[in-house]
Amino acid sequence: MTDTQDYTPPKVWSWTKPNGGRFENINRPTAGATHEKELPVGRHPLQLYSLGTPNGVKVTIMLEELLALGHKGAEYDAWLIKIGDGDQFGSGFVAANPNSKIPALVDRSGPNPIRVFETGAILMYLAEKFGEFLPTERATRAECLSWLFWQMGSTPYVGGGFGHFYAYAPVKIEYAIDRFAMETKRLLDVLDRRLAESKYVAGDAYTIADIAIFPWYGGLVKFGSYGATEFLAAHEYKNVQRWTEMLYERQAVKRGRMVNRLSGEPSSQLHERHDASDFDTKTQDKLAAAN
Repeated sequence: MTDTQDYTPPKVWSWTKPNGGRFENINRPTAGATHEKELPVGRHPLQLYSLGTPNGVKVTIMLEELLALGHKGAEYDAWLIKIGDGDQFGSGFVAANPNSKIPALVDRSGPNPIRVFETGAILMYLAEKFGEFLPTERATRAECLSWLFWQMGSTPYVGGGFGHFYAYAPVKIEYAIDRFAMETKRLLDVLDRRLAESKYVAGDAYTIADIAIFPWYGGLVKFGSYGATEFLAAHEYKNVQRWTEMLYERQAVKRGRMVNRLSGEPSSQLHERHDASDFDTKTQDKLAAAN
């Protein structure tokens, strides 16, 4: 193993310099707002403040799936939160999510706005509100929720751990990359073994467990997350590959991946979504051609 510079942690840690590689300009050890900025409000019942990262994509897929089933109450405005610019530390966003992480959802369909943050909570809230994608039978509901929270618990290892040290850290640390690559591959194996015995993650039906897991693990095996598809030998996980391809055939999944996206082909980027017609008229390629 390649040695790194010796480091002895101090007795009490203090924040003396920016750190965090690519995101060092927004990382800090304290919470709360850094500036005053109210959130915009559109005309639909649901207001989403997000970015097209795996966590943001979970919610936009869910909303597009609900709309595909005919739930008009699931119409939403998706506002872009540029985390690289620190939008998540504006006073309005902090009021919607005190943890300053995307996404945040505000439901304005009732007399008083309801805020929901953390993607597991948002998916459950929408599933219960519209009666979709969350089984009611006790055993299958338990299976669905177990896999939903498996994803929530595994994300720090995949994104904050592997993704950070492999793709974003200012230096390549062999020990850190090895540690988190090992855990990411173990998690892929957990999912692959489950999908060897089950069509969808929670059983025979498509649920919020699939919607939560797809952007992260589908991203690793199909969409080149962190540029690590070859490094992680993603082709080895045949059942994850099968499941990913099956989910990507769903039009709502394709649409959900486009919303609030800032990277990829211009035709795949819909920076804000305020109407279903925006997918046909306001992707970045269409906007560029109109100018």
